[in-house]
Amino acid sequence: MSQTMKPAAAPAPNTMAPRPMGPAGGVGVPARPQQPVFAPGADRRTLTVGKGITVQGTISDCERLVVEGTVESQMLQAAELSVGGTGIFRGEVQVEDAEIAGLFDGTLTARGNLIIRASGRVNGVARSKRLAVEDGGQLTGRMEMLTEGSMPPAPAAPAPMAAAPAPTAAAPAPARPAAVG
Repeated sequence: MSQTMKPAAAPAPNTMAPRPMGPAGGVGVPARPQQPVFAPGADRRTLTVGKGITVQGTISDCERLVVEGTVESQMLQAAELSVGGTGIFRGEVQVEDAEIAGLFDGTLTARGNLIIRASGRVNGVARSKRLAVEDGGQLTGRMEMLTEGSMPPAPAAPAPMAAAPAPTAAAPAPARPAAVG
């Protein structure tokens, strides 16, 4: 018995027109882009907490945090925070940019952009240099707009592990804080 294989049909061309990037239900609010606001960088240290997963404690050395599950952290310093529609973040965070489509409960400081999507809710204290809230997005609590003089300093980049120079007898070594965790 012999079978004849037909070549696979070519995929149909994409007939969908790109979405406009104009206001999305509010003045000065950017439309939801086709791709995430934060373009994934090849060299970014990214932690993704998936739907149904809960993480509690300290998160360190994370440049980009994507939350689709639940995160409870006392202090997180990162470049980017993205809380998806199913995500919940409770605690304190200092980031360059944040996009909230789920729930953020605590203190959020974004030295750059804070975007609250239509499904997003921010409860507590929010500080940012630039704020965009889509129609339906919620901010409950206190909002502070940062200026150049009032911005908290960016966290120092982690230094590469190298041997520290030995302290001299003339100058005592500075006290080092105890490690937590």
